[in-house]
Amino acid sequence: MFVPDSLASTFIAAPDPAWQQQGAALIHELQAVLGPVARRVDHIGSTSIPGMAAKPVLDLQVSVADLDAAAAVFDKPLAALGFCRRPYERDHVPAGRDDPPDRWAKRYWNKRSAGERHVNLHCRLAGSPNERLALLFRDWFRAHPPAVPAYARFKGTLAAAVGDLDVYTDVKDPVVDLVVTIAEEWAAATGWYPDGVDR
Repeated sequence: MFVPDSLASTFIAAPDPAWQQQGAALIHELQAVLGPVARRVDHIGSTSIPGMAAKPVLDLQVSVADLDAAAAVFDKPLAALGFCRRPYERDHVPAGRDDPPDRWAKRYWNKRSAGERHVNLHCRLAGSPNERLALLFRDWFRAHPPAVPAYARFKGTLAAAVGDLDVYTDVKDPVVDLVVTIAEEWAAATGWYPDGVDR
């Protein structure tokens, strides 16, 4: 796995098998405090993919029926766990999609407590394209381990070259779009559908 040494001063870390265990523990904790309004809680993003270099920040996704109603219920218990609500209420719409932007709405909290694992919590509508994309991205990489080192190398090289998280994200988004295009073909060919989601 190629992870440039210079990344120690930026933001990409070598893969850590503990990330999956930490994600599972957080899912259990969040399910307990968020209750049935949280239809499902999933570990997503690069830390959910075995062997993937990543920002050492866990991304979790909570799927709900109504974003505003869920946010009203979630704010207090999440604050008690150290999460702060952030004003990011829309995801990147992949190239080639003509969905109305409100189909990519979300609510977002993060946790940046000293001495604790940093966490991003994305709340998305059940059945929305951004909920699906997060799960498909994860599951495609889990099903294609040989693709993990190539994507990890891209991220490491990009992070070392730009050294700025916002620029890194802007450049990475079109590559994610490309991965998702391939992943959608795989989903259609295999009949993939997110586990636990009603068809």
